Amino acid sequence: MTNREKLLQLEQRMNQQVLGQESVVKMLIVALLCDGHVLLEGLPGLAKTRAVRELARHVEGEFRRIQFTPDLLPSDITGSEIYQQNATREEDQFRFRPGPVFGNIILADEINRASARVQSALLEAMEERHVTVAGKTWPLPGVFMVLATQNPVDQEGTWPLPEAQLDRFLMKVLVDYPSGENEQKVMQMVRAEQQQKYLAQSSEPAVVQPETLMLSQQDIATCWQEISAIHVAPTIENYIVNLVNMTRHPQKVSDTLAGYIGIGVSPRGTLALDRCGRALAWLEGRDAVLPEDIQRVAPPVLRHRLMLSYQASADNRSADDIIRMLLDAVVA
Repeated sequence: MTNREKLLQLEQRMNQQVLGQESVVKMLIVALLCDGHVLLEGLPGLAKTRAVRELARHVEGEFRRIQFTPDLLPSDITGSEIYQQNATREEDQFRFRPGPVFGNIILADEINRASARVQSALLEAMEERHVTVAGKTWPLPGVFMVLATQNPVDQEGTWPLPEAQLDRFLMKVLVDYPSGENEQKVMQMVRAEQQQKYLAQSSEPAVVQPETLMLSQQDIATCWQEISAIHVAPTIENYIVNLVNMTRHPQKVSDTLAGYIGIGVSPRGTLALDRCGRALAWLEGRDAVLPEDIQRVAPPVLRHRLMLSYQASADNRSADDIIRMLLDAVVA
């Protein structure tokens, strides 16, 4: 089985466990192939945590969960130095105790329920892939992916993420309600899971679980290498640059768009569109990026990087509305 076939099988298995969220599953896999981080936003109970756990279940490595709360401290994430009273040498008296960020798949659950000071503890880890504590730098694992969940910022007890941290996320994926048909299937699936759980706790023979597909870290590294070789034509590069440039100079598109955009997308957005476009093309078995690939990944890549104006809020325009206007205006 090739690495691409493994990823397609992973997508299929995740869709069987996270019903009605096919686009969410697709973007999570694309982010894994891009070696990037994802911010999942949606109301409580929409299977955000389940989707992250299901992805982590199929990836070799350590899965760590950090529950963000108002009383969380930065050292609760990164780790800290502890004093060893019985150390024989002075330099050995302090020993670094790694925090939960030293894992492979990190679930930052309800990240916007902690203060900006705590949220910023992830900045260095997400961008530089290491943590500095007491003047010493500690590297993070090769496969390192932060999957953060958050409820909409207008809910009580939440703080919006700083713009600098938002920009570190490769994608912001919105999780919506499932359809009625899928919600019925969710009910049936959870009922079956409860039956298996209670059966395992009883004296009855254990139910045989299906074999778990496991992606090794070497498999993932090989995928990264193959994706880096995907061809991006100069016309596609120009298309990406023009899309991002129009967010900085929206008056070239229309006065209406200029009134909606406060601050345009940073160069990280350009790089993210390129990476995600190549990953999506590879996942679909092509050796070159098409304009359709860029158009499909543009909403999750750009929606959290666009700073909208008060006029956009007054006119009830979302970031996705602005992105659709850009995609209609910029010709590939």
